[in-house]
Amino acid sequence: MRLEPAQTALIVIDMQRDFCSLGGYADRAGMDISRMQAVVGQVHALLEAARAAGLLVVHTREGHKPDLSDCSPAKLQRSVTAGAPIGCLGPMGRLLVRGEYGHDFVDQLKPLPGETVIDKPGYGAFHATELGSVLAAHRIEHLIICGVTTEVCVHSTLREAVDRGYHCTTVSDATAASQPEHQAPALAMIGVEGGIFGRLMHAAQCVAALKANQPETALK
Repeated sequence: MRLEPAQTALIVIDMQRDFCSLGGYADRAGMDISRMQAVVGQVHALLEAARAAGLLVVHTREGHKPDLSDCSPAKLQRSVTAGAPIGCLGPMGRLLVRGEYGHDFVDQLKPLPGETVIDKPGYGAFHATELGSVLAAHRIEHLIICGVTTEVCVHSTLREAVDRGYHCTTVSDATAASQPEHQAPALAMIGVEGGIFGRLMHAAQCVAALKANQPETALK
């Protein structure tokens, strides 16, 4: 299947300080943030290639309004159980609250002017956001997905995208799970039933394909 740059978007999921930096939500919740930090280089390479190829670039940030009115009691309770209550004060401001330093993107992956930023209150990027209408306005048919975490926000976004009819490519080494043992199973689920949730590619393959405007080579 050939991808056309004009019909393809790169979706960068939640590469925020709250997930990738010491003292942020993920760190406080006991996640292995070294895994998130380790994919910054691959995500940056994808961003550069996507920009050069003329793809629509979308960055997502998970977080909530300062009054937490868009955070369900169930989600708030889960964060308390994890040891990182949403809205509590940390070294980079209140955890997962919009406008705080920790809520923003890591320095290496800042959006360029004009790139789309989707602030989302849930795990999936379509829930309670304008992402669907943005993709429709650009007549996007194929999504290249990367970011964190593989088993939660990446998978939540991927699964809804598939249900909405998008062709999806997940960049395996530009995603990171919260713990090492979660990564391989999360990626393996994508390929069941002949690729029910799309296909996998390595970052280097995807970058090379984008440079050729022919991102076709699937991960074997």
